[in-house]
Amino acid sequence: MDYKKNDIVTIEIRDISHEGEGIGKIDGYPFFVKDTVIGDKAQVRVTRVKKNYAYGRLEKVLEPSACRREPACPFHRQCGGCQIQVMDYAAQLQFKEDKIRNNMIRIGGFAPALINQIMEPVVGMDDPFHYRYKAQYPVGTDREGNPVAGFYAGRTHNIIANTQCLLGVEENQEILEIILEYMRREHVPSYDESTGKGLIRHVLIRKGFSTGELMVCLVINWRGAEPEGQDGKSRRGGKSSVAGKEGSRGPQRCLPAQERLTRRLAAIPGMTSISVSINTENTNVIMGSEVHTIWGKDRITDVIHMRDSVHAFRLTGEEIRFSISPLSFYQVNPSQMERLYALALEYAQLAGTETVWDLYCGIGTISLFLAKRAKRVYGVEVIPEAIEDARRNADRNGIRNAEFFLGRAEEVLPEKYGREGIRADVIVVDPPRKGCDGACLGTMLRMAPERIVYVSCDSATLARDLRVLCAGGYEIRRIRGVDLFGQTVHTETCVLLSKLKSTQHIEVKTDLDEMDLTKAES
Repeated sequence: MDYKKNDIVTIEIRDISHEGEGIGKIDGYPFFVKDTVIGDKAQVRVTRVKKNYAYGRLEKVLEPSACRREPACPFHRQCGGCQIQVMDYAAQLQFKEDKIRNNMIRIGGFAPALINQIMEPVVGMDDPFHYRYKAQYPVGTDREGNPVAGFYAGRTHNIIANTQCLLGVEENQEILEIILEYMRREHVPSYDESTGKGLIRHVLIRKGFSTGELMVCLVINWRGAEPEGQDGKSRRGGKSSVAGKEGSRGPQRCLPAQERLTRRLAAIPGMTSISVSINTENTNVIMGSEVHTIWGKDRITDVIHMRDSVHAFRLTGEEIRFSISPLSFYQVNPSQMERLYALALEYAQLAGTETVWDLYCGIGTISLFLAKRAKRVYGVEVIPEAIEDARRNADRNGIRNAEFFLGRAEEVLPEKYGREGIRADVIVVDPPRKGCDGACLGTMLRMAPERIVYVSCDSATLARDLRVLCAGGYEIRRIRGVDLFGQTVHTETCVLLSKLKSTQHIEVKTDLDEMDLTKAES
């Protein structure tokens, strides 16, 4: 049967894609339908037709699934950030567990019986809302010329005006309303992507969950001349004499009526740091390379508590304090981060005599957890600011057995291992979404640690990398997901690999670039 755009069809949803779209078939022909869940019977309008599949838009739920719920956010369909908010939370966790399992089987090539035997239930949240410690809101202008802040509609740069995202902290709304009211009063223009004009591009908000400290950073399109003030006159100044260094003081006159804005923001309980990030580039990158503090401290602090994951993630009484700047990487969900790192620590099986390498270490969050139990920890990271933060965090916590190296893991590891003889009993790796570099995987195999703990934010690239590691003499012992991103399709996964006593190989393709993960996942 041929379908065309705007046809209306009735579909029963039998599966869900890795991007959270419901999947139903008519005579074997698949339809992908956003905002549907397994078990829905839905009326769908066809939006795009391909040779082997089609996309549709939900028009009406004719018979709701048992796991369907009314979404808490009125903007969930427009925004697209919470792809599976219409599923109840138990069903969300099951979806994420199934996603990890299917990627291990389809992409990793591992036997279903093995994965079912070693896979543990996903660690869920106590509350799957208000968990994001950080939010970045684009700022724009509505049709009436008023400044707005919110989030981009799915796959567009059209801003949905919403200052009350249910995934963020409650203080976000008050902060945004103050900034928008200030922009209206002082006639401060929003940035316009099409023209490159306007001043305020984004608002970054961070909150230390344990300390309650708040940070606000306004990303501005500022080139050193003072913008038009409240009186409508342009009081031009020269270029800022302040160097483009993170956390430096100034520029002190980059915003009109700046003191009025900072005074109102500073009155919010917990406000600790107000800064500006200067970004004049025509780019999708949010933060600029210059960050200047205009009120309060350069950083906020958060405390991560160590947990004993053997006993249901019970707190141990130990804690690590982290210093966070506007440019720092820090897991978006601090509460679940404690559970994820407790799981990684449990999988590492440290007795206090081990040398551990932490690859892609960021600001040292996992490294410092490991250092509490290991003899020595070495962290590797390619971002200079992150390495500086890692060293600062180690000093702040009195941790002397952690050392951090700047560089690419596949370059640092051979140098330290080959020339200096620094070995590894355990390697912990937490790469970006694209997974490990092939050279990094090869170096890990040459170092041959007893155990590898792989923490991943994308189970597709994880499965691909596990094929290479298992072909090189390792076997998977444990797999468990940790939900850091409630209401979305994303999840973290932690895997324990142990070195085989006698090397066993499986037939795999080791050229990572040749593996089509998108096709394998679907």
